Amino acid sequence: MLDLITREQWQGRRPREVTRLTVAPDGVKVHYLAGTVSPELVHDHRLCVDLVQEVQGWHMDGRGWNDTGYTALVCPHRAVFEARGPWVLPSANGSGLNAGHYALACLLGEHGLVTPPQGMLDGLADGIRWLRAEGGAGRDILGHRDGYATECPGDPLYRVVKRWQREGLPPAGPVRVPPFARILKYPPLMTGDDVRTWQQQMRRRGWAIGVDGKFGPASKAVAAAFAKEKKIVSISGQVNKAVWDAAWLAPIT
Repeated sequence: MLDLITREQWQGRRPREVTRLTVAPDGVKVHYLAGTVSPELVHDHRLCVDLVQEVQGWHMDGRGWNDTGYTALVCPHRAVFEARGPWVLPSANGSGLNAGHYALACLLGEHGLVTPPQGMLDGLADGIRWLRAEGGAGRDILGHRDGYATECPGDPLYRVVKRWQREGLPPAGPVRVPPFARILKYPPLMTGDDVRTWQQQMRRRGWAIGVDGKFGPASKAVAAAFAKEKKIVSISGQVNKAVWDAAWLAPIT
Protein backbone atom coordinates (compact mmCIF):
# COMPACT_ATOMS: atom_id res chain seq x y z
CA MET A 1 0.00 0.00 0.00
CA LEU A 2 1.64 3.22 -1.17
CA ASP A 3 1.96 5.91 1.50
CA LEU A 4 2.87 8.87 -0.69
CA ILE A 5 3.82 12.15 0.96
CA THR A 6 3.43 14.90 -1.60
CA ARG A 7 5.75 17.87 -2.00
CA GLU A 8 3.09 20.09 -0.50
CA GLN A 9 2.79 17.88 2.55
CA TRP A 10 6.52 17.90 3.31
CA GLN A 11 6.70 21.59 2.36
CA GLY A 12 9.16 21.23 -0.48
CA ARG A 13 10.48 24.30 -2.26
CA ARG A 14 9.37 25.06 -5.79
CA PRO A 15 11.83 23.81 -8.44
CA ARG A 16 13.68 26.43 -10.43
CA GLU A 17 13.02 24.51 -13.62
CA VAL A 18 11.36 21.24 -14.66
CA THR A 19 12.49 19.06 -17.56
CA ARG A 20 9.83 16.59 -18.66
CA LEU A 21 10.61 13.10 -19.88
CA THR A 22 9.19 12.19 -23.26
CA VAL A 23 10.35 8.56 -23.23
CA ALA A 24 9.63 6.19 -20.37
CA PRO A 25 12.77 5.24 -18.39
CA ASP A 26 14.05 1.66 -18.35
CA GLY A 27 13.43 1.38 -14.64
CA VAL A 28 14.75 2.70 -11.33
CA LYS A 29 18.18 3.30 -9.84
CA VAL A 30 18.35 3.05 -6.06
CA HIS A 31 20.45 5.49 -4.03
CA TYR A 32 21.43 6.24 -0.47
CA LEU A 33 22.54 9.57 1.03
CA ALA A 34 26.16 10.52 1.53
CA GLY A 35 27.58 10.96 5.01
CA THR A 36 25.90 10.08 8.30
CA VAL A 37 22.19 9.45 8.78
CA SER A 38 20.95 9.32 12.36
CA PRO A 39 19.47 5.98 13.48
CA GLU A 40 16.90 8.07 15.39
CA LEU A 41 14.96 8.36 12.11
CA VAL A 42 13.61 4.89 12.85
CA HIS A 43 11.92 6.21 16.00
CA ASP A 44 10.87 9.73 14.99
CA HIS A 45 9.22 10.41 11.64
CA ARG A 46 9.68 14.16 12.09
CA LEU A 47 13.40 13.61 11.51
CA CYS A 48 12.58 12.00 8.16
CA VAL A 49 10.70 15.10 7.04
CA ASP A 50 13.54 17.32 8.25
CA LEU A 51 16.11 15.23 6.36
CA VAL A 52 14.12 15.31 3.12
CA GLN A 53 14.01 19.10 3.38
CA GLU A 54 17.75 19.20 4.12
CA VAL A 55 18.50 17.08 1.06
CA GLN A 56 16.57 19.49 -1.13
CA GLY A 57 18.48 22.42 0.31
CA TRP A 58 21.79 20.64 -0.18
CA HIS A 59 20.99 19.81 -3.81
CA MET A 60 19.59 23.23 -4.73
CA ASP A 61 21.88 25.50 -2.73
CA GLY A 62 24.98 23.35 -2.43
CA ARG A 63 25.05 21.72 -5.86
CA GLY A 64 23.11 24.33 -7.78
CA TRP A 65 20.55 21.85 -9.09
CA ASN A 66 17.05 22.93 -10.02
CA ASP A 67 15.45 20.74 -7.37
CA THR A 68 16.07 17.66 -5.28
CA GLY A 69 18.03 15.35 -7.54
CA TYR A 70 15.84 12.36 -6.79
CA THR A 71 12.50 11.26 -8.15
CA ALA A 72 11.43 10.32 -4.63
CA LEU A 73 12.88 9.39 -1.24
CA VAL A 74 11.91 6.54 1.09
CA CYS A 75 12.03 6.57 4.89
CA PRO A 76 12.01 3.78 7.52
CA HIS A 77 8.27 4.24 8.10
CA ARG A 78 7.28 2.95 4.65
CA ALA A 79 6.59 6.48 3.46
CA VAL A 80 7.53 7.62 -0.05
CA PHE A 81 8.32 11.34 -0.30
CA GLU A 82 7.53 12.77 -3.71
CA ALA A 83 10.46 14.83 -5.04
CA ARG A 84 10.73 15.43 -8.81
CA GLY A 85 8.09 12.78 -9.33
CA PRO A 86 7.10 10.69 -12.38
CA TRP A 87 7.84 11.90 -15.91
CA VAL A 88 10.41 14.44 -14.71
CA LEU A 89 14.13 14.07 -15.46
CA PRO A 90 16.17 13.38 -12.29
CA SER A 91 19.73 14.62 -11.83
CA ALA A 92 21.20 12.20 -9.28
CA ASN A 93 22.18 9.27 -11.51
CA GLY A 94 25.17 10.97 -13.14
CA SER A 95 25.82 12.86 -16.34
CA GLY A 96 24.26 11.16 -19.33
CA LEU A 97 22.50 8.58 -17.14
CA ASN A 98 19.44 10.44 -15.87
CA ALA A 99 17.02 9.85 -18.73
CA GLY A 100 17.46 6.09 -18.52
CA HIS A 101 16.23 5.52 -14.96
CA TYR A 102 14.30 7.23 -12.21
CA ALA A 103 16.32 7.97 -9.04
CA LEU A 104 14.82 6.57 -5.86
CA ALA A 105 16.76 7.34 -2.66
CA CYS A 106 16.54 5.62 0.71
CA LEU A 107 17.26 7.66 3.84
CA LEU A 108 20.38 5.65 4.61
CA GLY A 109 23.96 6.85 4.95
CA GLU A 110 27.53 5.68 4.80
CA HIS A 111 27.52 5.86 8.61
CA GLY A 112 24.86 5.67 11.29
CA LEU A 113 21.76 4.15 9.73
CA VAL A 114 23.32 1.95 7.03
CA THR A 115 21.07 -1.13 6.94
CA PRO A 116 17.53 -0.66 5.59
CA PRO A 117 14.77 -1.52 8.09
CA GLN A 118 11.91 -3.65 6.80
CA GLY A 119 9.61 -0.65 6.61
CA MET A 120 12.06 1.09 4.31
CA LEU A 121 12.30 -1.96 2.04
CA ASP A 122 8.51 -2.15 1.89
CA GLY A 123 8.39 1.56 1.01
CA LEU A 124 11.08 1.13 -1.62
CA ALA A 125 9.08 -1.64 -3.28
CA ASP A 126 5.96 0.56 -3.06
CA GLY A 127 7.88 3.40 -4.71
CA ILE A 128 9.06 1.20 -7.56
CA ARG A 129 5.51 -0.04 -8.18
CA TRP A 130 4.29 3.56 -8.13
CA LEU A 131 6.85 4.62 -10.75
CA ARG A 132 5.94 1.67 -12.91
CA ALA A 133 2.23 2.49 -12.68
CA GLU A 134 2.40 6.29 -12.85
CA GLY A 135 5.68 6.92 -14.60
CA GLY A 136 5.98 4.11 -17.12
CA ALA A 137 9.18 2.77 -15.51
CA GLY A 138 10.56 -0.39 -17.07
CA ARG A 139 11.62 -3.51 -15.21
CA ASP A 140 15.19 -2.50 -14.33
CA ILE A 141 15.99 -2.33 -10.62
CA LEU A 142 19.58 -1.16 -10.38
CA GLY A 143 21.89 0.55 -7.92
CA HIS A 144 23.46 3.94 -8.50
CA ARG A 145 26.81 2.11 -8.74
CA ASP A 146 25.59 0.23 -11.83
CA GLY A 147 27.24 2.19 -14.62
CA TYR A 148 28.65 4.89 -12.35
CA ALA A 149 31.78 4.96 -10.15
CA THR A 150 30.32 5.16 -6.64
CA GLU A 151 29.68 3.01 -3.56
CA CYS A 152 26.04 4.14 -3.58
CA PRO A 153 23.64 2.68 -2.44
CA GLY A 154 25.90 0.86 0.04
CA ASP A 155 26.42 -2.88 0.27
CA PRO A 156 23.43 -3.78 2.54
CA LEU A 157 20.90 -2.07 0.26
CA TYR A 158 22.65 -3.12 -2.93
CA ARG A 159 22.29 -6.79 -1.98
CA VAL A 160 18.52 -6.26 -1.85
CA VAL A 161 18.58 -4.42 -5.18
CA LYS A 162 20.43 -7.29 -6.85
CA ARG A 163 18.00 -9.85 -5.44
CA TRP A 164 14.99 -7.89 -6.66
CA GLN A 165 16.52 -7.45 -10.09
CA ARG A 166 17.06 -11.20 -10.25
CA GLU A 167 13.86 -12.44 -8.58
CA GLY A 168 11.44 -9.52 -8.95
CA LEU A 169 9.79 -7.41 -6.28
CA PRO A 170 8.38 -9.15 -3.22
CA PRO A 171 4.59 -9.41 -3.02
CA ALA A 172 2.96 -6.22 -1.83
CA GLY A 173 2.26 -6.69 1.85
CA PRO A 174 -0.28 -4.94 4.02
CA VAL A 175 0.53 -1.87 6.08
CA ARG A 176 1.75 -2.96 9.50
CA VAL A 177 -0.42 -1.42 12.20
CA PRO A 178 1.30 -1.22 15.61
CA PRO A 179 -0.48 -3.19 18.35
CA PHE A 180 -3.32 -1.35 20.06
CA ALA A 181 -2.68 -1.33 23.82
CA ARG A 182 -5.35 0.89 25.40
CA ILE A 183 -7.87 3.66 24.76
CA LEU A 184 -6.16 7.04 24.73
CA LYS A 185 -8.20 9.82 26.29
CA TYR A 186 -8.04 13.10 28.17
CA PRO A 187 -8.53 13.89 31.01
CA PRO A 188 -6.48 12.73 32.79
CA LEU A 189 -3.21 13.34 30.95
CA MET A 190 -1.95 10.05 29.52
CA THR A 191 1.68 9.43 28.63
CA GLY A 192 3.61 6.60 27.01
CA ASP A 193 5.24 5.20 23.92
CA ASP A 194 1.87 4.30 22.42
CA VAL A 195 0.84 7.97 22.63
CA ARG A 196 4.05 8.99 20.87
CA THR A 197 3.54 6.33 18.18
CA TRP A 198 0.02 7.58 17.44
CA GLN A 199 1.13 11.22 17.46
CA GLN A 200 3.95 10.45 15.02
CA GLN A 201 1.54 8.74 12.67
CA MET A 202 -0.97 11.58 12.79
CA ARG A 203 1.80 14.10 12.14
CA ARG A 204 2.93 12.02 9.19
CA ARG A 205 -0.63 12.15 7.84
CA GLY A 206 -0.39 15.94 7.89
CA TRP A 207 -2.10 16.84 11.17
CA ALA A 208 -0.62 19.68 13.22
CA ILE A 209 0.22 17.80 16.38
CA GLY A 210 3.15 17.74 18.76
CA VAL A 211 5.00 14.46 19.28
CA ASP A 212 5.77 14.48 22.99
CA GLY A 213 4.20 11.24 24.23
CA LYS A 214 1.55 13.19 26.18
CA PHE A 215 -2.12 12.81 25.30
CA GLY A 216 -3.59 16.14 26.38
CA PRO A 217 -6.06 18.71 25.01
CA ALA A 218 -4.28 19.14 21.67
CA SER A 219 -4.12 15.41 20.98
CA LYS A 220 -7.75 15.04 22.02
CA ALA A 221 -8.78 17.72 19.53
CA VAL A 222 -6.90 16.00 16.70
CA ALA A 223 -8.41 12.62 17.59
CA ALA A 224 -11.93 14.10 17.57
CA ALA A 225 -11.41 15.85 14.21
CA PHE A 226 -9.86 12.75 12.64
CA ALA A 227 -12.67 10.46 13.81
CA LYS A 228 -15.24 12.92 12.45
CA GLU A 229 -13.45 13.15 9.10
CA LYS A 230 -13.31 9.35 8.76
CA LYS A 231 -16.83 8.86 10.18
CA ILE A 232 -15.57 6.58 12.94
CA VAL A 233 -17.86 5.89 15.89
CA SER A 234 -16.02 6.77 19.09
CA ILE A 235 -16.37 8.91 22.18
CA SER A 236 -15.29 12.34 21.03
CA GLY A 237 -11.57 12.87 21.43
CA GLN A 238 -10.72 9.29 22.35
CA VAL A 239 -8.45 7.00 20.38
CA ASN A 240 -10.17 3.63 20.47
CA LYS A 241 -9.04 0.69 18.36
CA ALA A 242 -10.98 1.86 15.30
CA VAL A 243 -9.41 5.33 15.46
CA TRP A 244 -5.99 3.81 16.11
CA ASP A 245 -6.17 1.42 13.13
CA ALA A 246 -7.51 4.14 10.83
CA ALA A 247 -4.41 6.24 11.52
CA TRP A 248 -2.48 3.67 9.48
CA LEU A 249 -5.10 2.18 7.19
CA ALA A 250 -7.44 5.01 6.17
CA PRO A 251 -6.63 6.95 2.99
CA ILE A 252 -4.94 10.32 3.49
CA THR A 253 -7.42 12.97 2.34
